[in-house]
Amino acid sequence: MPTPLPALAFGGDYNPEQWPREAHVEDRALMGEAGVDLVTLGVFSWAWLQPGPDRWDFAWLDEQMDDLHAAGVRVDLATATASPPPWLTHRHPEMLPVTADGTTLWPGGRQAFCPSSPVYREHALELCTRLAERYHDHPALALWHVSNELGCHNARCYCDVSAAAFRDWLRRRYDDDVDRLNHAWGTAFWSQRYDDFEQVLPPRSAPTFPNPTQQLDFLRFSSDQLLDNFVVERDVLHRLSPGVPVTTNFMVMRQTMEMDYLRWGRELDVVSNDHYLIAAEADGHRELAFSADLTRGTAGGRPWLLMEHSTSAVNWQPRNRAKRPGEMTRNSLSHVAHGADAVLYFQWRASRAGAEKFHSGLLPHAGTDTRQWREVVSLSRLLDSIEEVTGSVAANRAAILFDYEAWWGCQLDSHPSIDVHYRDRAEDLHRALSAQGVGTDVVHPSTDLSGYDLVVVPTLYLVSDETVAALTAAAEAGATVVVTYFSGIVDEHDHVRLGGYPGAFRDLLGVRTTELMPLLAGEQVRVEGLGDPVTADTWTEDLEADAAEVVATYTDGPAAGLPAVTRRDVGRGSAWYVATRLDPTGTDRLVERLVAESGVERLPGAGPLVEVTRRVGDGASWLFVINHGDAPAPVPVSGVDLVTGTDVDGDLVVAPGGVAVVREAVRDGGRGD
Repeated sequence: MPTPLPALAFGGDYNPEQWPREAHVEDRALMGEAGVDLVTLGVFSWAWLQPGPDRWDFAWLDEQMDDLHAAGVRVDLATATASPPPWLTHRHPEMLPVTADGTTLWPGGRQAFCPSSPVYREHALELCTRLAERYHDHPALALWHVSNELGCHNARCYCDVSAAAFRDWLRRRYDDDVDRLNHAWGTAFWSQRYDDFEQVLPPRSAPTFPNPTQQLDFLRFSSDQLLDNFVVERDVLHRLSPGVPVTTNFMVMRQTMEMDYLRWGRELDVVSNDHYLIAAEADGHRELAFSADLTRGTAGGRPWLLMEHSTSAVNWQPRNRAKRPGEMTRNSLSHVAHGADAVLYFQWRASRAGAEKFHSGLLPHAGTDTRQWREVVSLSRLLDSIEEVTGSVAANRAAILFDYEAWWGCQLDSHPSIDVHYRDRAEDLHRALSAQGVGTDVVHPSTDLSGYDLVVVPTLYLVSDETVAALTAAAEAGATVVVTYFSGIVDEHDHVRLGGYPGAFRDLLGVRTTELMPLLAGEQVRVEGLGDPVTADTWTEDLEADAAEVVATYTDGPAAGLPAVTRRDVGRGSAWYVATRLDPTGTDRLVERLVAESGVERLPGAGPLVEVTRRVGDGASWLFVINHGDAPAPVPVSGVDLVTGTDVDGDLVVAPGGVAVVREAVRDGGRGD
């Protein structure tokens, strides 16, 4: 019978088809040395499993499944549908994806298929069915892995097949009423009115800006089509392989916005994520922490699996920086600190051919006599020492609201400023909260907010009336709510909420903006009231605060003398508005006041370069400390440091670049902090 996932599993993608048989024997021995207990198998093996239209070959996969089981390694078995084989696209070129300007994307890379293609789906489901029938009760099987990084390279297809599928999606969305579509899309503008759904196309390249609601609906449709590709395979696996959980690997990262993962997460038995640092970005460990918290949000607060990250350099960035000593361990443990119950990599053995041959692996090109290999083995031992955290969760009282539809809407064209980026304020506020030791959930606006004392609403450009009502109720019940600029501007159809900005939030915040006044590139203004010196850029507003207290004002620039930050009492709580893009110092000072007012717990020892988080289980809690800095980090905590096995009595010091995981002492029925 299939086996459960290992506790705090360790491993990565395994691609034995790339290597001769003699390498497979070495793989088993070295996996044992490295403590690998879970591998993802067969992700890009469709051409090997089905070499031709009527030819199937499972012998090699049978052998791998049997040998891995004998070696004590469990398998996350892929459906192999991520990349169609050349024979299939050669026979059916109509299944290839097409860009907005009409360019066909040909085979030779990966994911060369249109997500709406019935030809692709027919063949993918046949492969999925054969795999499920063959391996559903194999003792090595622990998890099913549908496709791979759905939408990574083909998230949006503009071909005629996609156009027909888009029209069907629109008919369902608008109850087969073209007048409802015309109203939603505002087609009275620029003579865009339709009198039949058959006239509607995807937002292909046009002489000028395409209709913004057409673009928004196409993004919704494209995400739904990819999700449906997952769901149909999942349903086959559930039917033929009951009891074995099904996942697909997300890409929750700063640069990935095409898929609505917060909606997708509800369809997975267990959420898994791939995450890669961008070498050119100096705040990598902060972006990692935010993305990991967002991944936990997609999992509904439950533990999740880190399906891919890198031991060192990747191959696909302009300049692929190698990780410094200890960096891999810090990155991996940070994911665990934020809720991951598995630490996997791409890939087990670094490839010697193909586009990813310079992508690092657990087993590098230089072999086992390397610092990288020794760090891999050391990390495996560390994870063994802390595996008791498996299944534990966060118990945070602060939340950041995040919505992929708001992200899509915020970054459409023809807006007041190209410098407004959706994740920008969310990440900076998360950074400031983390530096003060405040654990933060990143959740969808539909989440129940009653358990939070502090709710942050950054750049929520598109918002529903239900979300506004929930935030108002949270403030009335005692929460501190803070909303930033370019929030509440439009409804779900991307129609401006009239009467003054910030639209949906005017009553809650007690403010009204009559004109948006974005700043030019490089332009800064000074803000008074949060302590000096504080600057801001990107955004100002002609803001009236008749029903709110003015906390900070602009001292220069186009809004000189006007409010920049306001606060209003709401029931037993409050509602704050931040009408500009504060610099990091201003954000830190604002967050200090929000934390103090809301009363949310601050974990001990946290700082700008010292990441402190807590996971909580039945009758126990674990404090994770990750020191990203060059100085020792003192942390007042008592318990047992599982990394070193030593007792800690109120005075833990984590070395520069070091990590600790403390099972906290329990005193008087609570944690010993």
